[in-house]
Amino acid sequence: MVTRDVRVVFAHGAWADGSSWARVITALKREGVKVLAAPLPLSSLSDDVAALNRSLNRSNESIVLVAHAYAGAVIAEARCERIKALVYVSALAPDAGETVADVFYRLEPHPQAPKLTPDSNGLVWLPEAAFETAFAQHASAEDRAVLAAVQRPISLACITVPVGRPLWKDVPSWFLVAEDDRMIVPDTQRYMAERMKAKIKAHAVDHTPSVTAPTVVVDIIHDAIRALPPV
Repeated sequence: MVTRDVRVVFAHGAWADGSSWARVITALKREGVKVLAAPLPLSSLSDDVAALNRSLNRSNESIVLVAHAYAGAVIAEARCERIKALVYVSALAPDAGETVADVFYRLEPHPQAPKLTPDSNGLVWLPEAAFETAFAQHASAEDRAVLAAVQRPISLACITVPVGRPLWKDVPSWFLVAEDDRMIVPDTQRYMAERMKAKIKAHAVDHTPSVTAPTVVVDIIHDAIRALPPV
C-alpha cells in the first residue's frame, strides 16, 4: 500500500514510548507509507495534546491518527484540519465531560490487572511484574524486558481532567478491540467503540498488540487509509 499524500501518526499510551509502535512502523514503511511517532510527556492531558499538535505540524499530508490506550483521549483533543481518520488500538475514548479514569474504571478490572497508585511525585508507574501478567502477556520475555525497561510513568493530571468535545464525533473512526486485554476491560472497549460509532474489529490479542500482533494493527490502519476521500 503506497500512498504519498497520507501520513500515519502514532500516539503511545501510558508506560510506553514511541518504540512500542516499532513493528507497525517498519511494516508500513516497507509499503511506502509515511509515518511519525509523537513523543508524549505524559505529564498532563494538556501537555500531551500540545506535544501531539507539535508533531502534527511537522507534516503537510492528510493524517491518519493512531492511538494506544490512554492516548485515545489525547488524539480526541487534537485540532488539525488534516486529520482524516482516527484509529483506536485498545484505547480509551472518554466523551465530553468524562475523564480517562471514568472510562478506565467503568467496570470491575480483570483479576490480573495491576493495582495502580501514584508515588510521592503524583506519578503512576506500572509494577514490573504487570508487563508479564497484564500489559503484554502474549509478548516474548525479551519484549517484556524492553517494555519494562523503557516504561514512562503517567501523571494523575493526565487521567483526572474532563475532556472536551472529542474529535471522534466529527472524524471517521476505527477501533481494534483487544479481547484478551487485562488492562482495559474488553467490554469497556466495545462500549466506547459502539458509542463512537467506530468501525470495529475484534481480535484475541492482549493490551499491546502493536508489539504482540502488529499485523492486526497494520490491517486496521489499512482499512482507515483505504477509506480516506480522494485528494
